[in-house]
Amino acid sequence: MTVIAVLADPPREGLVLPDLPETSPLSTAEATELYVAMLKDTFVAAANSGGELLVNYRANDDLPDEFAGEESAEARLRALAREALDDLDDARFEPQVGSSFDARAGNTATHLLEEEDAQSVAVVDGTAPMLTRKEIDSAAMKLRRSEVVLGPAGDGRAYFLGLTDTIDFEGAYATPALETLAHRATDAGHAVDFLPRMTAVETGADLRSLLPVLNARVAADRIVPVNTTTYLNDLDLRVEERDGGPALVR
Repeated sequence: MTVIAVLADPPREGLVLPDLPETSPLSTAEATELYVAMLKDTFVAAANSGGELLVNYRANDDLPDEFAGEESAEARLRALAREALDDLDDARFEPQVGSSFDARAGNTATHLLEEEDAQSVAVVDGTAPMLTRKEIDSAAMKLRRSEVVLGPAGDGRAYFLGLTDTIDFEGAYATPALETLAHRATDAGHAVDFLPRMTAVETGADLRSLLPVLNARVAADRIVPVNTTTYLNDLDLRVEERDGGPALVR
């Protein structure tokens, strides 16, 4: 069984998706709500897969002072999981440990593999809403043959890291993260496999790529991430040609 560790931040304005309001028509509040929707869809995909959902959250004490908030990070994320899942027993919650994303991902994966004897671990951050049960279960199968499985996203990023053995995580997500992670895996003597490329939403360009995919799948009556698709539809966003190229407008 694969443990799917969703490294989640409490959805507080300015903390999550900080580059999206500056590069898209979304406000800071709307970007935060989009993060909530994508996180819910990630919870659903993980809970419905053959693996185990671990919500690995940043505790208030580990956040910058301006984002600490009065409500605990765990309480907020438990509330979101309760809204998304049929049964909260399908998820467990543990705080992250580490001063950077690399360190937090590494500490989580290493603890699960070495201390809890997990067969395999997947690390995701909840910003790739097209990640479904199918891809998670496909990754679990690939991890039977390869020690590392990567999910490529735009600009050389990685939306998924699956492992059956550890790697050197110091600086492992340095740009371009996909290439860096692959080198860390091969340096450790591990075989590497890949999932299909997906959009991980961090900027307006990412959202411009994702939106037509969602709308096309709705038109074709195919499965979509419900929370993300519904929220974006409510925002009345669309992609159209402006100044000779595609632009995200509302």
